[in-house]
Amino acid sequence: MRRGREDPGRLHGTPPPRWARLAPAAAVVVLCCAQWLTPGDVELGYFLAALPAVAAFSYGPLGTFAFAVLVLVLLGVPQIGVAHARGSDLATVAVVGLLSVVISLVRRRRDDQLVSVRTVAEAAQLAVLPPVPDQVGPVRCRGLYRAAQRGTLVGGDLFDVRTGPYGVRAVVADVQGHGLAAVGTVAALLGAFREAVLDDPELAAVAARLDRRLVADATAASIRHAELFATAVLLEFPPGLDLVRIVSCGHPPVLLLRGFTTAELAVEPGPPLGLGLTGGELPKVTEVPLLPGDRLLAHTDGVTEARDAGGEFYPLASRIPVLANDPEGLVQAVWRDLEAFTAGGPRDDVAVLLLSLPAMEP
Repeated sequence: MRRGREDPGRLHGTPPPRWARLAPAAAVVVLCCAQWLTPGDVELGYFLAALPAVAAFSYGPLGTFAFAVLVLVLLGVPQIGVAHARGSDLATVAVVGLLSVVISLVRRRRDDQLVSVRTVAEAAQLAVLPPVPDQVGPVRCRGLYRAAQRGTLVGGDLFDVRTGPYGVRAVVADVQGHGLAAVGTVAALLGAFREAVLDDPELAAVAARLDRRLVADATAASIRHAELFATAVLLEFPPGLDLVRIVSCGHPPVLLLRGFTTAELAVEPGPPLGLGLTGGELPKVTEVPLLPGDRLLAHTDGVTEARDAGGEFYPLASRIPVLANDPEGLVQAVWRDLEAFTAGGPRDDVAVLLLSLPAMEP
């Protein structure tokens, strides 16, 4: 996704597959032809009685009613040569058709309710973690996010890029747990980060604010989990300077893409957020000069800890040079490569954020 939203994982309902809608009509044709071609007293047409119930799972009430009427006509008109139903047989088929229409009506209403609930859920999740724009201030952004829990847009990873009086700041973090259980912590961290972008002049103070947020939540009686922690990396692009400032809180290293090489940035790691270890001593800030064409790739451990069938970890750093020139973009290339490596995608939340300055791009 662009926070990335080229993702196929939209939560809205989808119509039944085409084969499900064609199956009842195809069954009518097949059973009629089979009956006409079958000699003797063998009657296959009575299998048609089940078709309205089948149609109820893929058609609305009107479509199901049409199938019920069609079946009654085929079974009740001897001249058609499909069956010779009479009296109680036709009454039974009519009852089945009526019940099928009711089932279709109930299913349609439940589907509409489900779509409504999913739409609200998607709006709520996007409010927590909205898509990252193509550009924030002078910084260009490309992001990709995949939640491990099926049917969700937000999990236990997060990233955000914001501009403020002290430059453009970005965060990539991985909170304790994953899936919907971690969304509350994600929301708390993002709220604290967005305030810090505006208020805290030092990048280390931003990390300290996030740490205090998790410590306060962990001690609150309303929080279900007694312990909350998160790994995070913070980046700052100061105005007018060709450098980036980085603070790491137990997070995987940021990758510097320079030319055809990829290197992990040497940043002194601090403790994860939420352990209350920042105290009066702020975490260390590392300044990295940037050259024209440099790009920075931050990610969560859902990428580098993904394993293949043989138990090998995904070699992100060594794969970057191979994927860097993909026409669809690096982050999308990483995801496709990761899916192929793990035969279907990792089981953990995944977040990848690529940052660069326009003046530094070739």
